[in-house]
Amino acid sequence: MNQTVSDVAYYHTKIKEWPKEERPREKLLSRGAQTLSDAELLALFIGSGTGGITAVDVAKRLLVEYQSLSGLASIGAAELGRMKGIGPARGARILAAFELGRRMEGRPTEEKPRIQTPSDVARIFAPQLRDLKRETFRVLLLDSGNRILRDVIVTEGTLNASLVHAREVFKPAIDHLAAGVILLHNHPSGEAKPSNEDREITKQLVHSGRIMGIPVMDHVIIAGNAYYSFAESNLINHKSN
Repeated sequence: MNQTVSDVAYYHTKIKEWPKEERPREKLLSRGAQTLSDAELLALFIGSGTGGITAVDVAKRLLVEYQSLSGLASIGAAELGRMKGIGPARGARILAAFELGRRMEGRPTEEKPRIQTPSDVARIFAPQLRDLKRETFRVLLLDSGNRILRDVIVTEGTLNASLVHAREVFKPAIDHLAAGVILLHNHPSGEAKPSNEDREITKQLVHSGRIMGIPVMDHVIIAGNAYYSFAESNLINHKSN
């Protein structure tokens, strides 16, 4: 059966005309945020609808377009701002919400978290790296108790040995009196297995670390919710000569 204009108007009534207990904001305040769907939560950041459709409709369209919240979180500000019903201001609110979520998930409860296993690295840094569309190479500076003193971004973009210089990795380690370092980068492809370039970079930096007396403890690759550890795979032995 074909819908009439009046049918469409009925099914797309403004949120303020909905029963009070079904409006996303009122529902959140009275029953808790956990009772809202992904689209309803997203609609609160969108704020209002456009062109005869509600903010919830706009949110649903975004989730269909990008398949999930994770897919939506991975796009850039320019792409999101071009979406009908979003624009720069609403896009900025949505991206800010995702970034707050990443920071809260990845931020350790202790001021200087201790790294005991590669899974500790993944737990802390995967929320920051897993949705990025470009490779980002970082170095984690550790004290003698394997606590993180600082993490430093070395390079962003396609990873290759010509862009990752030992001086950029070890200078901050020297400046902060680090006892060791962990190399860290992401694979936007979702495949955690190291490439030949990853292996070559790791080999070079492990060698440089031995010369400087600042051992490379591990190289961890983040790919979505998975990770790969060179140390776990016995590809790094920082105790060897």
